[in-house]
Amino acid sequence: MSGQAINATTPSISTRRAAWTVVGLCLLFNVIDGLDAMAMAFTASRVAAQWSLSAAQIGLLLSASLVGMTCGSLGAAPLANRHGRRRVLLASLMLSGVTMVLCFWSQGYCTLLCLRLLTGIGVGAVLVGANVLTHDHAPPTRRSLAIALQSVAFALGATLGGVLAHQLNDSLGWRYVFLTGGSLTLLVGAVGALWLRESASQLAAEQPGQGYCGLFSHGRWPSTCALAGVCFLLMFGFYFVMSWTPMLLTHSGFSARHGITGGMLLTVGGMFGALLLGLGANRWGCHRLLCMCLLFNAVLMLLMVTATRVPMLAIATGFTAGLLLYAAIAALFVLAPQAFDTPERTRGVGLVLATGRLGAIVSPTFAGVLLDAQWRPQDLFTVYAGSQLLAALLIWRSRRPTLEAG
Repeated sequence: MSGQAINATTPSISTRRAAWTVVGLCLLFNVIDGLDAMAMAFTASRVAAQWSLSAAQIGLLLSASLVGMTCGSLGAAPLANRHGRRRVLLASLMLSGVTMVLCFWSQGYCTLLCLRLLTGIGVGAVLVGANVLTHDHAPPTRRSLAIALQSVAFALGATLGGVLAHQLNDSLGWRYVFLTGGSLTLLVGAVGALWLRESASQLAAEQPGQGYCGLFSHGRWPSTCALAGVCFLLMFGFYFVMSWTPMLLTHSGFSARHGITGGMLLTVGGMFGALLLGLGANRWGCHRLLCMCLLFNAVLMLLMVTATRVPMLAIATGFTAGLLLYAAIAALFVLAPQAFDTPERTRGVGLVLATGRLGAIVSPTFAGVLLDAQWRPQDLFTVYAGSQLLAALLIWRSRRPTLEAG
């Protein structure tokens, strides 16, 4: 124990290298998570055409993995406290990989729906585990950047999913997107089993904490509720834009390839947004940057439908929307682990992300129902712009020292 304390105070070169190895592996896990989470969005139009699905049914397919992600986020904390964060993270990767591969053989709507639910459980647990392990291993001076880079990695994975869909949907079919993604997930899981290390706080047998009720104890509930509420509203808007943009572009007269390209533009912009947030977090503060991103994103959502009528403007708008959305998520991911003490960190981050997943669950299905009710795309974007404005107001009104640390 004394040796660990010395290393925590004056880390050696080998210790720093090992820490950055863990951060790098968590980046890789987020790449895979991004691919697995967004695979359905990039194949939805092909699945709908093959099985004659309604917009509401597609919305349920898009939401299924999000329901699983909620369960995975909430279940990660008690399992990690009992079995260790490393084991839970690796087991979750295996679950995602196996169920992605099984999607290749799905023979109907209900089977695919169940498999996407199970994939989401794995993805949700991986996101929590990777966020906490990155926070625990990254040097304090580089912690905000390291956590923000996790969002860059997620966006990169989503972009990779778009590339796979672009190449495989026409040549081999949508099933091969899931087969390829699942195979990559299993491969990355094997790499993690070889080199991923447990966090020092877990090895030190940290205190179990007070359960989820402890997150709402006196003096802590405002920041917990603020982070959870903002995450709900942010994910509500994020998954509408990310999940429905490809199909909405197709409904507006664009080809399926153009729809996928539009979705990829969002994720490419997202990579730049998360990176810029990480670089600017220490200078301007994540709280301030989060408010700005939410406000600008609300304005941009109001303009997206009009912008699609001009090709170059559509490209710029899609890129900027992705930049703002992912930057906001990166800011929230930086703030979340800092708001909780070590014994409660996994549980606190899991609760915040799980609440966000609730917004993500409601979002695609809500949009699908409104589309079936003949709502125009502009009306939808207006509603979702309001959610981002409300999130900005909530985080601004609940400004506290715990949130200012970012």
